[in-house]
Amino acid sequence: MMVVDILERKIGVNFNDDGSAEIWLWAPPATAVSVWVNDSKLPLIMKKMDLGYWFLQTSLIKPLDMYHFEICKADGGFTDPAEKVLNLPDPASLFQYDGVAGNSKAFDLKGFNWTDDGWVGLDLQDFIIYELHTGTFTPNGDFESIESKLDYLLGLGITAIELMPIAQFPGNRNWGYDGVFPFAVQNTYGGPLALQHLVNACHKKGLAVILDVVYNHFGPEGNYFAEFGPYFTDKHQTPWGSAINFDDAGAHGVRNYFIENALMWFRDFHIDALRLDAVHAIQDFGEVHILSEIKSSVSKLAELKGKKYELIVELDLNDNQYINPQNKGGYGMDGQWIDEFHHALRVSAGQKPHGYYADFSGVAHLAKSYNDAYVYDGQFSPHRKKHFGKPANGNGGKQFVVFSQNHDQIGNRMLGERTSTLVSFEMLKLLAGAVFCSPFIPLIFMGEEWAETNPFQFFISHSDKDLIAAVRKGRKAEFAAFHHEEDTPDPQSETTFNHSKLDWNRLDTGQHNSLFTYYKHLISLRKTNPILADLNRDNVKAEALSNQQCVLLTRWYTSQKMICLMNFSNQEQHTIVPEYSKDWSLLLDSSSTSWNGPTSDLKTISPEGNIIISPESILIFICDHV
Repeated sequence: MMVVDILERKIGVNFNDDGSAEIWLWAPPATAVSVWVNDSKLPLIMKKMDLGYWFLQTSLIKPLDMYHFEICKADGGFTDPAEKVLNLPDPASLFQYDGVAGNSKAFDLKGFNWTDDGWVGLDLQDFIIYELHTGTFTPNGDFESIESKLDYLLGLGITAIELMPIAQFPGNRNWGYDGVFPFAVQNTYGGPLALQHLVNACHKKGLAVILDVVYNHFGPEGNYFAEFGPYFTDKHQTPWGSAINFDDAGAHGVRNYFIENALMWFRDFHIDALRLDAVHAIQDFGEVHILSEIKSSVSKLAELKGKKYELIVELDLNDNQYINPQNKGGYGMDGQWIDEFHHALRVSAGQKPHGYYADFSGVAHLAKSYNDAYVYDGQFSPHRKKHFGKPANGNGGKQFVVFSQNHDQIGNRMLGERTSTLVSFEMLKLLAGAVFCSPFIPLIFMGEEWAETNPFQFFISHSDKDLIAAVRKGRKAEFAAFHHEEDTPDPQSETTFNHSKLDWNRLDTGQHNSLFTYYKHLISLRKTNPILADLNRDNVKAEALSNQQCVLLTRWYTSQKMICLMNFSNQEQHTIVPEYSKDWSLLLDSSSTSWNGPTSDLKTISPEGNIIISPESILIFICDHV
């Protein structure tokens, strides 16, 4: 029986110190499997092992050799019943040099000279996350170009970059969620060696690296998994069709596949954290949930390596079983994105309450998210037409990632408009302040910090004409009630992709530069002020001043207390804040001329507690308290 080895990859092609290779393949329906290397006319015959695995140790394959598997089935049994033999790339390929339809390229994971031995990782509470898409972050759109921007990110104050999915996808343009080789690093981004180089460079500069991975579905083009074994099950369905088989017959090989994948990113690429996409779409009713099994394996690796490895999930369920520790019946995930904070924040800022925004009442729900993380923790949800969620009791602030925008919330709009084109300059500063004053982990999306106005639209580069037509039709249908069909950007067009690239020339101009300076200041406050840096949710109290469209957020730490007053209305507001024994000192006024704002008056709180706050702005005061 082949079992997961925490310290060594036991799937695909792997090289030993003596130069030989061990090759493992899970293909239970096969009657014979062989490996073909380069243009050799002699197949390397694999040996059948227990539980559907095939194995070969050989010195006849070297790093950078091209190879593929030849799989035979006595009764056909392939997608095309007429087939008796298939030639396929490795489902655990590390490098698809010629794309999803080409042969696999052998890669030696141990060949890179790492220089980050002293790096043990960051505590989650110290993460200030910068989410980026490799293809659109820079003009060249590759890992090497990201390296050229690391000093910029450090200067901004970022502590962790988050890479949108980099698993091999069709063509050279894709968000990454259509990947079909979860182990292979996208060829047009530079491949596996370039990724190792990037991570090593990040650690050298003190930056953590988060990688977005997709364990809930495979993309449609170049997807050969059904030919190898029962990777899918009709027992469950997902928005993308049949679910990945985590709990039906043959699930052991599928589970091992994804556990191996998670371990590889940490162990062999030195990734610091994984962001697991849409885990609510993972269907698993087995004895141990696959997320919990991944956590157990990652925890063993972390202990053996003496490193910090984090698992953060995207989760459309207000269910803290996912983030509760395993010894308390949870799956042990270290954190989760909470879209509800975003939804409440955006409705507070004037977003029309359509679709899933209909569940949110603006400042009242924003205050609740500050207090409780989840907005819906058992109440009736009008959008879902049912009671939804449960309280996040006992879960620290460092377990929640919040944002005012991200790739989904921008790109899932038909036109991909960024927030900078939807709200005022003053509101942009307020939204940023609302995120960085929260007792949660802040995330910003690339270009947000200088109010990038180029959109981030949905783009693909499929080769299958029917698939392209289906995607185009689906995008038009999704937004038919809001836009004319001719307004829909063509996802297949290279123009759509290029239009989504950042324009770095804007950074040094006008309001763009003012906002960048403001973000730097906010992040510096977040990192250096002990109240903002403390993510203890017990030291937080938020109150909605609904009649004024304001939120009064109070936070404290040891002998200091802070007030963050946020005015989401377009009117100046007069309000009263609690009076304390010592004077309040102003820490931040987003409306100040220092940040290209409209006011130059120094804001103060009177002895009676009166304060005037400008429209669409945030004020932060601090004082000692008894």
